Amino acid sequence: VARTQDIHIFKSVSTRSEAHQELNAFRRKQDTALVIRGDSLEVCLEYYEHELMELVAAAPAVVCCRCSPEQKAAVVRLIERHSGKRAAAIGDGGNDVSMIQAASVGVGLVGKEGKQASLAADFSITQFSHVGRLLLVHGRNSYKRSASLSQFVIHRGLIITTMQAIFSAVFYFSSVSLYQGFLMVGYATVYTMLPVFSLVLDRDVTGQIAITYPELYKELTKGRSLSYKTFFIWVLISIYQGGVIMF
Repeated sequence: VARTQDIHIFKSVSTRSEAHQELNAFRRKQDTALVIRGDSLEVCLEYYEHELMELVAAAPAVVCCRCSPEQKAAVVRLIERHSGKRAAAIGDGGNDVSMIQAASVGVGLVGKEGKQASLAADFSITQFSHVGRLLLVHGRNSYKRSASLSQFVIHRGLIITTMQAIFSAVFYFSSVSLYQGFLMVGYATVYTMLPVFSLVLDRDVTGQIAITYPELYKELTKGRSLSYKTFFIWVLISIYQGGVIMF
Protein backbone atom coordinates (compact mmCIF):
# COMPACT_ATOMS: atom_id res chain seq x y z
CA VAL A 1 0.00 0.00 0.00
CA ALA A 2 1.40 3.40 -0.98
CA ARG A 3 1.73 6.21 1.51
CA THR A 4 -0.95 8.23 -0.24
CA GLN A 5 -3.51 5.43 -0.02
CA ASP A 6 -5.91 4.96 2.87
CA ILE A 7 -6.78 1.74 4.71
CA HIS A 8 -10.38 0.83 5.45
CA ILE A 9 -10.85 -1.60 8.35
CA PHE A 10 -14.07 -3.54 7.80
CA LYS A 11 -16.10 -3.57 11.02
CA SER A 12 -17.26 -6.83 12.53
CA VAL A 13 -20.70 -7.66 11.09
CA SER A 14 -23.12 -10.46 11.84
CA THR A 15 -26.27 -9.56 9.89
CA ARG A 16 -27.10 -8.81 6.29
CA SER A 17 -27.97 -5.16 6.93
CA GLU A 18 -24.69 -4.53 8.74
CA ALA A 19 -22.72 -6.09 5.89
CA HIS A 20 -24.64 -3.93 3.39
CA GLN A 21 -23.81 -0.75 5.31
CA GLU A 22 -20.12 -1.60 5.55
CA LEU A 23 -19.90 -2.43 1.85
CA ASN A 24 -21.50 0.89 0.97
CA ALA A 25 -19.10 2.70 3.29
CA PHE A 26 -16.12 1.09 1.56
CA ARG A 27 -17.61 1.69 -1.90
CA ARG A 28 -17.66 5.46 -1.30
CA LYS A 29 -13.90 5.50 -0.74
CA GLN A 30 -11.48 5.74 -3.65
CA ASP A 31 -8.07 4.09 -3.92
CA THR A 32 -8.35 2.49 -0.48
CA ALA A 33 -7.03 -0.82 0.81
CA LEU A 34 -9.35 -3.15 2.70
CA VAL A 35 -8.79 -5.13 5.90
CA ILE A 36 -11.51 -7.66 6.75
CA ARG A 37 -11.79 -10.39 9.38
CA GLY A 38 -12.82 -13.96 8.71
CA ASP A 39 -16.21 -13.74 10.46
CA SER A 40 -17.19 -10.61 8.53
CA LEU A 41 -15.92 -12.17 5.32
CA GLU A 42 -18.18 -15.17 5.81
CA VAL A 43 -21.26 -12.97 6.22
CA CYS A 44 -20.42 -10.89 3.13
CA LEU A 45 -19.81 -13.98 1.00
CA GLU A 46 -23.13 -15.43 2.11
CA TYR A 47 -25.27 -12.42 1.12
CA TYR A 48 -23.18 -10.16 -1.14
CA GLU A 49 -20.62 -12.37 -2.85
CA HIS A 50 -20.71 -10.62 -6.24
CA GLU A 51 -20.66 -7.10 -4.78
CA LEU A 52 -17.76 -7.96 -2.48
CA MET A 53 -15.67 -9.45 -5.29
CA GLU A 54 -16.23 -6.35 -7.44
CA LEU A 55 -14.93 -4.14 -4.64
CA VAL A 56 -12.03 -6.49 -3.94
CA ALA A 57 -10.99 -6.51 -7.60
CA ALA A 58 -10.97 -2.69 -7.70
CA ALA A 59 -9.06 -2.23 -4.43
CA PRO A 60 -5.26 -1.75 -4.52
CA ALA A 61 -4.79 -4.32 -1.73
CA VAL A 62 -6.99 -6.55 0.45
CA VAL A 63 -6.00 -8.22 3.73
CA CYS A 64 -8.15 -11.08 5.07
CA CYS A 65 -7.15 -11.88 8.65
CA ARG A 66 -8.28 -14.53 11.11
CA CYS A 67 -9.50 -16.80 8.33
CA SER A 68 -9.96 -20.54 8.43
CA PRO A 69 -8.22 -22.75 5.84
CA GLU A 70 -11.53 -23.28 4.05
CA GLN A 71 -12.09 -19.53 3.81
CA LYS A 72 -8.61 -19.01 2.35
CA ALA A 73 -9.26 -21.58 -0.36
CA ALA A 74 -12.71 -20.11 -1.06
CA VAL A 75 -11.26 -16.62 -1.51
CA VAL A 76 -8.72 -17.89 -4.05
CA ARG A 77 -11.39 -19.75 -6.05
CA LEU A 78 -13.71 -16.72 -6.00
CA ILE A 79 -10.97 -14.39 -7.24
CA GLU A 80 -10.15 -16.70 -10.12
CA ARG A 81 -13.80 -17.17 -11.05
CA HIS A 82 -14.82 -13.50 -10.90
CA SER A 83 -11.68 -12.04 -12.46
CA GLY A 84 -11.03 -14.76 -15.02
CA LYS A 85 -7.33 -14.65 -14.17
CA ARG A 86 -4.91 -17.06 -12.54
CA ALA A 87 -4.08 -16.62 -8.87
CA ALA A 88 -0.89 -17.45 -6.99
CA ALA A 89 -1.09 -18.47 -3.33
CA ILE A 90 1.89 -18.24 -0.96
CA GLY A 91 1.86 -19.95 2.41
CA ASP A 92 4.21 -21.24 5.10
CA GLY A 93 2.08 -23.45 7.34
CA GLY A 94 -0.26 -26.39 7.38
CA ASN A 95 -3.32 -24.12 7.47
CA ASP A 96 -2.29 -22.74 4.06
CA VAL A 97 -2.29 -26.10 2.26
CA SER A 98 -5.91 -25.87 1.06
CA MET A 99 -5.31 -22.33 -0.23
CA ILE A 100 -2.15 -23.39 -2.07
CA GLN A 101 -3.89 -26.35 -3.69
CA ALA A 102 -6.88 -24.23 -4.74
CA ALA A 103 -4.73 -21.66 -6.57
CA SER A 104 -3.41 -22.05 -10.10
CA VAL A 105 0.13 -21.63 -8.79
CA GLY A 106 1.15 -22.50 -5.25
CA VAL A 107 4.33 -21.33 -3.53
CA GLY A 108 5.32 -22.91 -0.22
CA LEU A 109 7.82 -21.60 2.31
CA VAL A 110 9.95 -23.91 4.41
CA GLY A 111 9.90 -22.38 7.88
CA LYS A 112 9.37 -22.96 11.55
CA GLU A 113 5.84 -24.27 11.00
CA GLY A 114 7.08 -27.27 9.05
CA LYS A 115 7.15 -28.39 5.44
CA GLN A 116 3.46 -29.06 4.84
CA ALA A 117 3.04 -25.97 2.67
CA SER A 118 6.19 -26.57 0.64
CA LEU A 119 5.28 -30.21 -0.01
CA ALA A 120 1.81 -29.26 -1.26
CA ALA A 121 3.03 -26.36 -3.42
CA ASP A 122 4.22 -26.17 -7.01
CA PHE A 123 7.32 -24.22 -5.99
CA SER A 124 9.19 -24.33 -2.70
CA ILE A 125 11.40 -21.53 -1.36
CA THR A 126 13.21 -20.99 1.92
CA GLN A 127 12.64 -17.25 2.36
CA PHE A 128 9.80 -14.93 1.47
CA SER A 129 12.28 -12.51 -0.09
CA HIS A 130 12.89 -15.10 -2.82
CA VAL A 131 9.38 -14.58 -4.20
CA GLY A 132 10.53 -11.52 -6.12
CA ARG A 133 13.28 -13.43 -7.89
CA LEU A 134 10.96 -16.38 -8.51
CA LEU A 135 8.47 -14.16 -10.35
CA LEU A 136 10.57 -11.39 -11.90
CA VAL A 137 13.53 -13.50 -13.02
CA HIS A 138 12.64 -17.17 -13.30
CA GLY A 139 8.98 -16.62 -14.14
CA ARG A 140 9.75 -14.05 -16.81
CA ASN A 141 12.48 -16.16 -18.39
CA SER A 142 10.29 -19.24 -18.34
CA TYR A 143 7.43 -17.46 -20.12
CA LYS A 144 9.62 -15.91 -22.82
CA ARG A 145 11.55 -19.14 -23.41
CA SER A 146 8.39 -21.23 -23.62
CA ALA A 147 6.83 -18.78 -26.06
CA SER A 148 9.89 -18.77 -28.33
CA LEU A 149 10.41 -22.52 -28.16
CA SER A 150 6.79 -23.40 -28.95
CA GLN A 151 6.77 -21.12 -31.99
CA PHE A 152 10.14 -22.43 -33.17
CA VAL A 153 8.90 -26.03 -33.04
CA ILE A 154 5.93 -25.05 -35.21
CA HIS A 155 8.27 -23.14 -37.52
CA ARG A 156 10.62 -26.12 -37.85
CA GLY A 157 7.87 -28.57 -38.72
CA LEU A 158 6.07 -26.20 -41.08
CA ILE A 159 9.20 -25.74 -43.22
CA ILE A 160 9.32 -29.48 -43.99
CA THR A 161 5.56 -29.53 -44.51
CA THR A 162 5.77 -26.70 -47.06
CA MET A 163 8.61 -28.41 -48.90
CA GLN A 164 6.73 -31.70 -49.01
CA ALA A 165 3.58 -29.96 -50.26
CA ILE A 166 5.46 -28.24 -53.10
CA PHE A 167 7.26 -31.46 -54.00
CA SER A 168 4.00 -33.41 -54.17
CA ALA A 169 2.32 -30.69 -56.26
CA VAL A 170 5.18 -30.68 -58.80
CA PHE A 171 5.00 -34.45 -59.24
CA TYR A 172 1.22 -34.59 -59.64
CA PHE A 173 0.52 -35.22 -55.94
CA SER A 174 2.27 -38.56 -55.88
CA SER A 175 2.69 -40.24 -52.51
CA VAL A 176 6.48 -40.00 -52.54
CA SER A 177 8.40 -38.73 -49.53
CA LEU A 178 10.83 -35.88 -50.11
CA TYR A 179 13.37 -37.23 -47.62
CA GLN A 180 13.98 -40.68 -46.22
CA GLY A 181 12.73 -41.59 -42.78
CA PHE A 182 16.05 -41.44 -40.94
CA LEU A 183 16.71 -37.94 -42.34
CA MET A 184 13.33 -36.74 -41.05
CA VAL A 185 14.05 -38.19 -37.61
CA GLY A 186 17.47 -36.54 -37.59
CA TYR A 187 15.96 -33.22 -38.66
CA ALA A 188 13.55 -33.23 -35.72
CA THR A 189 16.25 -34.24 -33.21
CA VAL A 190 19.96 -33.93 -33.97
CA TYR A 191 20.12 -31.45 -36.85
CA THR A 192 18.01 -28.78 -35.12
CA MET A 193 19.24 -29.46 -31.61
CA LEU A 194 21.40 -26.34 -31.18
CA PRO A 195 18.60 -23.80 -31.83
CA VAL A 196 16.46 -25.55 -29.22
CA PHE A 197 19.19 -25.31 -26.58
CA SER A 198 19.85 -21.68 -27.49
CA LEU A 199 16.18 -20.80 -26.96
CA VAL A 200 15.94 -22.76 -23.70
CA LEU A 201 19.00 -21.01 -22.26
CA ASP A 202 18.29 -17.57 -23.75
CA ARG A 203 18.28 -14.46 -21.51
CA ASP A 204 17.53 -11.01 -22.86
CA VAL A 205 18.48 -9.25 -19.60
CA THR A 206 20.35 -10.29 -16.46
CA GLY A 207 18.56 -11.23 -13.27
CA GLN A 208 19.71 -8.07 -11.50
CA ILE A 209 18.23 -5.86 -14.23
CA ALA A 210 14.94 -7.80 -14.13
CA ILE A 211 14.68 -7.22 -10.37
CA THR A 212 15.70 -3.56 -10.62
CA TYR A 213 13.10 -2.82 -13.30
CA PRO A 214 9.93 -4.80 -12.51
CA GLU A 215 8.22 -3.01 -15.41
CA LEU A 216 9.81 -5.68 -17.62
CA TYR A 217 7.58 -8.30 -15.97
CA LYS A 218 4.47 -6.15 -16.43
CA GLU A 219 5.09 -6.23 -20.18
CA LEU A 220 4.33 -9.96 -20.19
CA THR A 221 0.71 -9.32 -19.19
CA LYS A 222 0.12 -7.82 -22.64
CA GLY A 223 0.87 -11.18 -24.28
CA ARG A 224 3.14 -9.81 -26.98
CA SER A 225 5.57 -12.73 -26.81
CA LEU A 226 2.91 -15.29 -27.72
CA SER A 227 -0.12 -14.04 -29.64
CA TYR A 228 -1.97 -14.58 -32.89
CA LYS A 229 0.21 -11.92 -34.51
CA THR A 230 3.50 -13.61 -33.61
CA PHE A 231 2.08 -17.01 -34.56
CA PHE A 232 1.08 -15.92 -38.06
CA ILE A 233 4.42 -14.15 -38.52
CA TRP A 234 6.21 -17.41 -37.79
CA VAL A 235 3.86 -19.25 -40.16
CA LEU A 236 4.59 -16.81 -43.00
CA ILE A 237 8.33 -17.07 -42.36
CA SER A 238 8.10 -20.87 -42.44
CA ILE A 239 6.18 -20.91 -45.72
CA TYR A 240 8.61 -18.42 -47.27
CA GLN A 241 11.69 -20.34 -46.18
CA GLY A 242 10.24 -23.68 -47.29
CA GLY A 243 9.42 -22.24 -50.68
CA VAL A 244 12.88 -20.69 -51.11
CA ILE A 245 14.59 -23.98 -50.21
CA MET A 246 12.51 -25.90 -52.77
CA PHE A 247 13.00 -23.44 -55.60
